[in-house]
Amino acid sequence: MSRKAVVFGASGQLGLELVRELRKRQYTVTGWERTQVDITDPVAVERTLAPSGADAVFNAAAYNQVDVAEKEPRAAFEVNALAVRNIAAVCRQIDALLVHFSTDYVFDGKAGHAYTEEEPTHPLGAYAVSKLAGELYAQAYLDRVLVVRTSGVFGPQGRTTARGNFLELMLRLAGSAQPIRVVEDFVASPTYSPWLAARSVDLVERGLAGVFHIGGGTPISWFEYARMIFEVAGLQPPLQPTNEREFRTAARRPRYSALSNAKMERAGLEPLPPLRQAVEDYFARRGAVSGNRA
Repeated sequence: MSRKAVVFGASGQLGLELVRELRKRQYTVTGWERTQVDITDPVAVERTLAPSGADAVFNAAAYNQVDVAEKEPRAAFEVNALAVRNIAAVCRQIDALLVHFSTDYVFDGKAGHAYTEEEPTHPLGAYAVSKLAGELYAQAYLDRVLVVRTSGVFGPQGRTTARGNFLELMLRLAGSAQPIRVVEDFVASPTYSPWLAARSVDLVERGLAGVFHIGGGTPISWFEYARMIFEVAGLQPPLQPTNEREFRTAARRPRYSALSNAKMERAGLEPLPPLRQAVEDYFARRGAVSGNRA
């Protein structure tokens, strides 16, 4: 009998890769986009999910406008927290495993090292609070749940999505011939969505539950990340470092939010390849980028 999976947020950078990975592994997959199912509506979620017969439900849908969330915290909370409650409630009803994706922003970044799953959370803004609340709702409603925290997700689908990703932003800025300023005092572990999707399905197929980190495996400042992107793309725009003092944002962000993958690796999953390899693969899929063309 074919295994069945449902993916919410199926048109995003992660959701698209989850659908591809699951189908590659012979799952029968139903993917839902935001325009098709309003996950903030509990009736719509039940009507969609209850008859699905899903063995696993992947929630890759999220409100991720970190700065805008400071002006509209309710909107962030409805998608990142209450909608997770809606999905979890139906997963309990149909006895499906919920795989919910969360963020490195549940930490305050003060530890100064890559975070493990056991370290205390301390969100700094409306977006981060809403994501942590989503984790708590999932764990409150379900005995069997998999929470995957990740960081700085980017994937080929970012070229066509409305908000893109950091790589596409850098390429657009490179085409402007204006100086590009990127913070050098914030560190994360950018994560390539095809590999994130594959490791997430690996966790499911090993029957694992609880909280797992799947970060890019390379703690790196956003400035160094930008420099790597331009090196791989063969571009030489005027790139300059800046810092939090010079570049204020509406939302507070953790200064060092890299994630440790040690628990994932102890569970027998293959370590993620180096970040540079991910960037190279991204451009190989995106198409050749050379000279000054973005």
